[in-house]
Amino acid sequence: MAASLGWGTLAASSLVIGAIIALVFKINLRTIGLIMAFGAGVLISALAFDLVEEAVDKSSGHGWAVGGLFAGCLVFFGGNLWIDRLGGGDRKDPDGDQESGSPLAIVLGTVLDGIPESMVIGLTIFEGGAVGAAYLIAVFISNLPESISSTSGLLSAGWTKSRILWMWIAIAVISGLASVAGYGLFQDSSPDTIAFVLTFAAGAILTMLAQTMMPEAYEHSPKYVGVVTTLGFAVAFTIHTLD
Repeated sequence: MAASLGWGTLAASSLVIGAIIALVFKINLRTIGLIMAFGAGVLISALAFDLVEEAVDKSSGHGWAVGGLFAGCLVFFGGNLWIDRLGGGDRKDPDGDQESGSPLAIVLGTVLDGIPESMVIGLTIFEGGAVGAAYLIAVFISNLPESISSTSGLLSAGWTKSRILWMWIAIAVISGLASVAGYGLFQDSSPDTIAFVLTFAAGAILTMLAQTMMPEAYEHSPKYVGVVTTLGFAVAFTIHTLD
């Protein structure tokens, strides 16, 4: 359990690192878009090879894996819709559109984005006794562009630096606790249930990418977003093959 907390918090610590980078350096929107595109490619690779492939290997039938994908998709979609209505729909926007949104909604939306991937870290520790290096690195890398983009937008929206930094620290701690939950909740679960949980996370992450991360990446770097996304995918896949 201590290991799941440590690894989950470590993976989420890149949120704080990304925030510090954005607070110290002025990063233009084109660069932010490219960074987000790279992170999206990394996460697509992680959910394909470290979540879905693993789930298919564990389950007794593909129905569990497919069911988990759609369940994760619908839960994230519903949660994101609720967050949008509260005023957190622009939480990843680097332009400062968060100014008109609710601070609580922005925080809740950011937590919603990170919980599925954090829970899987704890789950993989319970299953194998150690966290998968490829997945951990993928989550760590993908958190950086999310944090950089959101922090740039929050600064433009008038948030103070200390407020932004403490928000990311709190979210990193919550992510660590989500990893502990992933470790503790499924200890007596069947392989089919584990497969469902893995693809549930994959469905939630994929929906998050399509609704919040990739649109922002394309908006600010439309010419090269496909190339950089593919590069991120290739890097994460290479790490997976070496794990």
